[in-house]
Amino acid sequence: MTKLTIAKAINAGLRRAMERDPKVVLCGEDIGTLGGVFRVTEHLQKDFGEDRVRDTPLAESGIMGTAIGLALRGYRPVVEIQFDGFVYPAFDQIVSQLAKLHHRSQGRVKLPVVVRIPMGGGIGAVEHHSESNEAYFAHTAGLKVVFCSNPEDAYWMVQQAIESDDPVILYEPKRRYHEKGEVDLDAQSAPRDLFGAHVLREGTDVTLACYGPMVKTCLDAATAAEDEGHSLEVIDLRSISPLDIDTLTASVAKTGRMVVVHEAATFLGVGAEVAAQVTERCFYQLEAPVLRVGGYNVPYPASKVEEDYLPDLDRVLAGVDRSLAY
Repeated sequence: MTKLTIAKAINAGLRRAMERDPKVVLCGEDIGTLGGVFRVTEHLQKDFGEDRVRDTPLAESGIMGTAIGLALRGYRPVVEIQFDGFVYPAFDQIVSQLAKLHHRSQGRVKLPVVVRIPMGGGIGAVEHHSESNEAYFAHTAGLKVVFCSNPEDAYWMVQQAIESDDPVILYEPKRRYHEKGEVDLDAQSAPRDLFGAHVLREGTDVTLACYGPMVKTCLDAATAAEDEGHSLEVIDLRSISPLDIDTLTASVAKTGRMVVVHEAATFLGVGAEVAAQVTERCFYQLEAPVLRVGGYNVPYPASKVEEDYLPDLDRVLAGVDRSLAY
């Protein structure tokens, strides 16, 4: 086992994929010489050359259009969107072309494109650098949308996404990039399916469903709740499209309660879909409504007050208390 940060684990996963398949190419702004603004692609251009690790112009629509063309020619491009809020110029390419060409061609065309997006706040950044825009893409049929939250998942999920013949949006929690965990770099296969949820902590009183940067927050909340005599089950969704609803319903059948936690605004967010599906399937097992804890329905605030916007341990525990009060 090797202890790596999430950023280094993604780098190792990209390296392994590129060693295995010469058709894997990386494209993005400053990913070559600089190694990306978060240094996720550091040294890859030096080791694989400029043809396979391509610095692009500052034009996200052009980057995505080029990636789609590469995929049509048999390559497996991995695109880095430098910051979450920069994806919007490429939005039309992603939802109108990348997501639909397989269906439009009646399955004849495959688009194995991975779009890596550093997401979320908590780093003191300026406007357009702290977005949680996953609901846009999860709503779009034809796209797979997944989140890594720890180094082991980061290492394997980027490889699994590259191997997928479907386009995959891989979100990476930027404020967790430097958190460390153990990764088995010698393992020959991933420990779990790309689209499966993972029960990180068993519990009996309330299920916490979360993903991305909120996973650590929910694990901390479960530890704090234990001191108050409450047993919380923590599930990392990992994938929001498709959604592993079976794992969620199995947990709710045991606990009778669920709180969904994400950094994005709760209004029309992923938590709303989770709550709807769990309620439909577990109506007679639920002891309380499925509750949501998330960001507020406002534009992401200035960095000086972002901690008031982001869900924290206290807000998660307050949601747990509301659920238990029913």
